[in-house]
Amino acid sequence: MGSPNTQLADWLSRTDWSRGKLARTVKAKATELGHLHITCDTSSVRRWLEGQTPRPPVPEILADLFSAHFGFRVTTYDLGFTPDSTPDRSLVYNQSYGATVEAVAELGRADVDRRTFLTGSTFAVAAAVGPSRDWLLSTLDQQADPNRRVHLEDVAAVRNMFGTFQEMDIFQGGGAGRATLASYTNEHVYPLLRRSYTEDVRRALAEAAAEQTYLLGWMAYDDGEHGTAQRYLIQSLRLAEESGNPALGAHVLAGMADQAALLGHPDEGRRLAQAGRAGLSRTPESDACLADLWALEGRALAKLGDRQGAIRAVSQSEAAYAKVTPDSEEAEWARYIDPAYLNGEHAQTFQDIGDPDTAATYARLSIDHARAQKRARRGAMSQAALAVSHLQRRDLEAAHAAGLRTLSLTSQVQSSRAVEAVQNLKRQMTPFGRHPLVADFNERARDVLAA
Repeated sequence: MGSPNTQLADWLSRTDWSRGKLARTVKAKATELGHLHITCDTSSVRRWLEGQTPRPPVPEILADLFSAHFGFRVTTYDLGFTPDSTPDRSLVYNQSYGATVEAVAELGRADVDRRTFLTGSTFAVAAAVGPSRDWLLSTLDQQADPNRRVHLEDVAAVRNMFGTFQEMDIFQGGGAGRATLASYTNEHVYPLLRRSYTEDVRRALAEAAAEQTYLLGWMAYDDGEHGTAQRYLIQSLRLAEESGNPALGAHVLAGMADQAALLGHPDEGRRLAQAGRAGLSRTPESDACLADLWALEGRALAKLGDRQGAIRAVSQSEAAYAKVTPDSEEAEWARYIDPAYLNGEHAQTFQDIGDPDTAATYARLSIDHARAQKRARRGAMSQAALAVSHLQRRDLEAAHAAGLRTLSLTSQVQSSRAVEAVQNLKRQMTPFGRHPLVADFNERARDVLAA
């Protein structure tokens, strides 16, 4: 028995329910949901108030009952139950849209409150298998509809905010605006999902919410919180399915593929990228998204040691992006899929297959575009790729110069990926021992890494 659950007591005091009524209501709801084994009486309620955590699904039932009573979402965490007492709903790709709405709202609340269980959560590679399968099966069942996107005033503000926060992420890093975006989404976007709308409005809102949820996941990914990122991405994928936009779902799968490969699961990254491409095959394609998926498949294949497959994937990525023109009707979320980004990814691919000359060529292309756009994060990562290419050719002086540019750009953004690029560069310099240039880089890097 733990400490008294003052949070549950507070919520109960706001109602007109006695302990007996709460017990009877829980039991009735459990029976309605098919949990006939659940028994509940006033002694049960007393034990909860004294600090005992009931077994699942009782915490979720209590949260749903209080939510229905007050007219807004009350989570299990609000009721004072420890997170370990409930299944992590945000890792589940639920076929129920209502359950998805509740899961993403609960995730947003936990993220805004910076709950310890969430910030310390880890990436679970197996969690992506079901979501990508279910999304793909649903997508392949849908008929392509060129008029599927509905532009309504109700979601215009949400879309405008997406553009604003995406710009912040691109130019300042995921750590810069994530807390603000989480608060905005939690207070202004997720509540919209619970209202009654026409079918067209509901789908438009689901699409806008999927975009925002993806961006939250991407920011968490860039901020080094991979468990949080994975949860947002899974829920974004489900919302994308609800919106009927396969291209958006494929975009989310690209983010999931990127994360899986980065965390040492290239086989899973490849599968997720392939699922995204398969989904795009039955809908008017987003050439930018297709280029991204091929690029990420190339990254995964390189890590798996498939040299020819990686080279072929890079070629397919370039062919897809060649179709993107200023007149292309690409979505707002596809704006960052450009030469700065794609060439940076290709540089990493060729680096991983042991072709430093080609890697350096792509890195320089990425650096030039990133510099023109003043994109410090992308510039830092591509400068680091260039430095590693120099190291692979045993040119320490050139690597040191590119490394210093990496440090300068990394200090301008809040991005764990840029920091990880610096750390990787330090490791790559280790074989050069105590060379003065290595010592100089390590000394300068210390301040950046400490910050």
